[in-house]
Amino acid sequence: MTTPLEKFDAIIVGAGAAGLMCALTAGARGKNILLLERAKKPGAKILISGGGRCNFTNLNTGADAYLSQNPHFSKSALSRYGPYDFMSFLAEHGATWHEKTLGQLFCDQRAQKVLEALLSACDTHGVTLKSGVEVKEVRFGEAVYHLESNIGDFKAEKLVLATGGISIPKMGATDFAYRIARQFGAKIIEPKPALVPLEFDASIAEKMKAISGVSADSVVSCGSKSFRENLLFTHRGLSGPAILQISSYWRPGEDINVNLLPDISDASAWLKDARRTRPKLGLKMLLSEHLASRLAEWVAEPWPGNLADLSNKELDAVAARLCAWRLLPTGTEGFRKAEVTKGGVDTGYLSSKTMEMKGQPGLYFIGECVDVTGWLGGYNFQWAWASGHACGEHV
Repeated sequence: MTTPLEKFDAIIVGAGAAGLMCALTAGARGKNILLLERAKKPGAKILISGGGRCNFTNLNTGADAYLSQNPHFSKSALSRYGPYDFMSFLAEHGATWHEKTLGQLFCDQRAQKVLEALLSACDTHGVTLKSGVEVKEVRFGEAVYHLESNIGDFKAEKLVLATGGISIPKMGATDFAYRIARQFGAKIIEPKPALVPLEFDASIAEKMKAISGVSADSVVSCGSKSFRENLLFTHRGLSGPAILQISSYWRPGEDINVNLLPDISDASAWLKDARRTRPKLGLKMLLSEHLASRLAEWVAEPWPGNLADLSNKELDAVAARLCAWRLLPTGTEGFRKAEVTKGGVDTGYLSSKTMEMKGQPGLYFIGECVDVTGWLGGYNFQWAWASGHACGEHV
């Protein structure tokens, strides 16, 4: 005799930020929710975010901070569940936070507290959470989704995919959401690494090894997009917040521009004025007043001697090296180092209000698996909360 399948109102696959928010929101509406997680424990990426401190949102989350084939898609969810909504949620669970820079909010009690709050709310609202579950097949028939897994079969009229992108494969990232989307007729915008370090030609990378580990407050530009944050020299090339930000906009074959002295509007004039007023000062010593010592020495190496010894042409070259340093990346460090995945389920197939797939009743996609990618600094978490909440209000 066959044991009947336990039927739920909705099954959510993926117990990360978006999946947990969707589950607790739907559970609060009295829905019978099953939340399945492939890993042994839920919320792994939450725990490692921000070095374990969890930059859980940003005060400046607007649609202009997100990349998508449809730049308007994120507006609906973000407008209905914003940073202050999640802050209120955390406050209800005893968490506190502080603003670091550029609107970035970090949890004072670290990432574990954020995860505990989400899990507590899921438990309060009767969500059934099962970890270590690998869904092997999804079928749809008679208005019901049937899931086959390594621990048994489940069914529900609503199915939510919250399994993320393919970044950081060592943490178990897979293309499961993309496969299910294609199975039911949706297209996938080509997934690419985002918020990822850039690599350079071996000859350039070799020169940068001398300053590996050095950081500098910089403006990094690509095309019309610019970000001012720290840049970090690595043994492979460049990393740090400014580089991670611009990587989402960079395309192969394009160069980037680095300004190592963003507070000096005219570096050439500044250098010439310093030569006039401090002629016996060496270039390295002058640059050390604005840059880390190792970086100042590295930049000044081709121009030894005192400022008085340098011609206008040489000072113009120094200014260009400092404020208009053009570099051609050869690529990125790929999905293994990318914090998020750009691309994903084409938003043209989804409702921006509910995240439901058009023409496929009861099938939803939320979070990172969707073609919505935020800036570094809490923006991707806010998209997870917002899209999860929007979906949880309707499943």
